[in-house]
This record gives sequence, structure tokens and C-alpha cells, in this order.
Amino acid sequence: MDGKHMQIGEVAARTELSLRTIRHYEETGLVTPSARSQGGFRLYTETDVARLMVIRRMKPLGFTLDQMRDLLDATDRLDADAALGAEEREALLERVRAYQREAAAQVEKLRVQLSRAEDFEGTLRARLEQDVQAAGG
Repeated sequence: MDGKHMQIGEVAARTELSLRTIRHYEETGLVTPSARSQGGFRLYTETDVARLMVIRRMKPLGFTLDQMRDLLDATDRLDADAALGAEEREALLERVRAYQREAAAQVEKLRVQLSRAEDFEGTLRARLEQDVQAAGG
């Protein structure tokens, strides 16, 4: 095996995804190992790892597998086909823009949730400090 390919365990460590999750993404068609070893082991490239990282980043933002597949299809086509017509290229770029806008909206919702969680934690911390001070002094 040359240095350009990684086995699934190394990919799992690098992406912080479980072997089971990577295999699931393969079964659903989101990622395909670039090669197989003579022993039949899945072999991945840096491109495969980058693809898994896109999926990993989309998951907590609530994107569905179909949405992930759609975005990856659009970016794959943009990356692979220099002969795209201007209209087709613009349509693909608009798909990517739509996902970027949705990601931005989800990030904003998460910021609000984080702010509320921090406020709640601060309220609890203040309450505990108040009780400690009352008991000690």
C-alpha cells in the first residue's frame, strides 16, 4: 500500500467518525472508498477524508442524508467538469449558495441556544455561590 491511501481505521481517527458511521455513509452512497487492498480492505484518499469532513460538518446542522448527497453532487460536478456551460455552472453554484445560507441560519440558531445555555449555567453557578456564602459566612 502506498502512502496515498489510508485504511478505514486511520480515516476514522482523522475524521472522528466511527467505523460504523463511515460504513453507513458508504452504504448510503455519500462516500465510496477510492480503492480496495488486495485483502479487500477499504482504502481512502485525502479527497475521501475531505468528503467525510463535509458530511461530518453538515450533520450537527440538521442536514439530511439527501441534502448531503445533493450538496456533494453539486460540488463534485463543479470540481470535475471544467466544460460546464455557464448556465449549468451558475445553477450548481446557486445550489451551493442555498446550502451556505441554510448553514448560516443554523449557526445563528446554535449561537442563540449557546447563549441561553451559558446564561442558564451562569444562573446555576451564581445560585451555588450564594448558597456557599450563606453557609460559610
